Amino acid sequence: MFYNYNMCGIVGYIGKKSALPIVLEGLKRLEYRGYDSAGVALWDQGSGKILWEKTTGRVAALETRLSEKSWESHTAIGHTRWATHGKPSDKNSHPHADCAENIFLVHNGIVENYAELKEALTREGHVFRSETDTEVLVHLVERELTMGNGKVVLEDALPEALRHVIGTFGLALISKNDPGKIVVARRGSPIILGLGEKEYLIASDASAIVEHTKNVVYLHDNEMAVLTPEDLKIYNFSKKILNKSIDKIDWDLESAQKGGYKHFMQKEIFEGPEALRNVLRGRILSDIGKVKLGGLKDLEKKLKNIKRIIITACGTSYYSGLIGKYYFEEFAKIPASVEHASEFRYGNPAIGEGDAVILISQSGETADTLQALREAKKRGALTLGIVNTVGSTIARESDAGVYNHAGPEIGVASTKAFISQVGALSLIALYFAGNRGTLPETLVNKILPELKLMPGKMEQILKKDKEIKKLAKKYLKYKNFIYFGRKYQFPVAMEGALKLKEISYKHAEGYAAGEMKHGPIALIDENFPVFALVPKDAVYEKTISNIEEIRARGGKIIAVATEGDEKIKKLADDVVFIPETLEALSPLLSVIPLQLFAYHTADLLGLDVDKPRNLAKSVTVE
Repeated sequence: MFYNYNMCGIVGYIGKKSALPIVLEGLKRLEYRGYDSAGVALWDQGSGKILWEKTTGRVAALETRLSEKSWESHTAIGHTRWATHGKPSDKNSHPHADCAENIFLVHNGIVENYAELKEALTREGHVFRSETDTEVLVHLVERELTMGNGKVVLEDALPEALRHVIGTFGLALISKNDPGKIVVARRGSPIILGLGEKEYLIASDASAIVEHTKNVVYLHDNEMAVLTPEDLKIYNFSKKILNKSIDKIDWDLESAQKGGYKHFMQKEIFEGPEALRNVLRGRILSDIGKVKLGGLKDLEKKLKNIKRIIITACGTSYYSGLIGKYYFEEFAKIPASVEHASEFRYGNPAIGEGDAVILISQSGETADTLQALREAKKRGALTLGIVNTVGSTIARESDAGVYNHAGPEIGVASTKAFISQVGALSLIALYFAGNRGTLPETLVNKILPELKLMPGKMEQILKKDKEIKKLAKKYLKYKNFIYFGRKYQFPVAMEGALKLKEISYKHAEGYAAGEMKHGPIALIDENFPVFALVPKDAVYEKTISNIEEIRARGGKIIAVATEGDEKIKKLADDVVFIPETLEALSPLLSVIPLQLFAYHTADLLGLDVDKPRNLAKSVTVE
């Protein structure tokens, strides 16, 4: 079975407090997951009814509608949507209701066989109000309850209804005829349960509930929970009670807020140095020249026998993986390749025993990367995850792995996660090298101390923020950009171009510098600026030659170069200097000016930096 997810947010509350403000506030924190519509449903004890409201637009639009109502409840569920089936509209917004408007349901995921189910339910007399796949779920539950003639409770009807479903879901529902409870279930799409004092919260992401509790339980696939103000019970779909461990969220609400910055993305760029410190903390044993990775310790013998590394990821994580390829080949002398997770399983990959597949995902829930993980396991490869979210699906299903510890990343365009991923990849490659004895001690003793110095060097670049903002203003009128670099700078060029595309909607492409004369140089004129990544490294002179070729064609050049480089001043129209470092670690520095340039460009254009159009933070749809 192939699993899909959708990029939406779920929040629910049951307890002694007023539920609606808690749910609305939680939905606001999940708008980065989806924001084309929002809705809530709540149990009104006084009238014995479920009241509901939903609308297109963001949570603020929903709040405006609700401000005209004096609703009060201790039980509510809510949803913020990113459309998959059915365009953004009021009728396609969640919650969805059954025919009699007794049962209300919110859902993340995709029902792959919804067309067949909808046809069968329609024949039975069910009336559909929306174009969504989600609505079949609430009608399936309605059918099970109707067949039970009032003797079936909600938690018995739900697993029976879900037996008919092919696809994925994280869902929550309430019923007028079974009041005082919320029932939730999961297959593939995240559901987290927050535990308070005589109150419980539900969310698809911990940032929605961390203000209220840090004690959480993660539902796994094919599990459900029944929540009342007094109790929480968790079952599998056969109704066997499960005893689940309680986890603790290791970050607080303040760390998920803007902290004085204009945007989350800006804040997260400035958190890059701390993100790198966190991924390195406790893992570098400088006195003995080794890397310690507790997550890999139990696999030391297996890791020594690995013949090949395959890194798979999407988007920004893919570009960090390209840097990781250089690390594994240079440090550990292991052949490495990098694959788009979205293409991985479709190519019938020739992998198996003796191969290690490294899966990189900030959320740990990226649908394509999760499918690549399952394909790799099916074929007998060792799977290693690099994820930022503790308890996420990729973290659980990988054989082993390394957490980024970057903290929550709210801005859709990933910045500090990229930094922490590159840091994690360097550590894993050095760990492999230490196990296999492939890196001379003299080099290890250069790399490890320099890694520890990198956060401070990154902070030096961040002090150039105003300078880079001026640069963004200077080039604001240009609509097209090329970014190029060689070796370690080539992935950085692609990541820099991606950042500009994502949030400013300008056209930008990243290229290997040597490929320019194989086609792209035809585009160059005075209206097509080029970002040249040209630190002092082993391919410096080669990249300088590429810059000369651009100059000869009247192209404007913005260079990212090493401090003290006098030659580049004469060749480039503008230069951002970065501190000197080892070639292998230079991406941790050269990417920061590109992140800041993209950020300031979008901000100067007055765009919504944290929520770029057509994108959502956690890409959980295949």
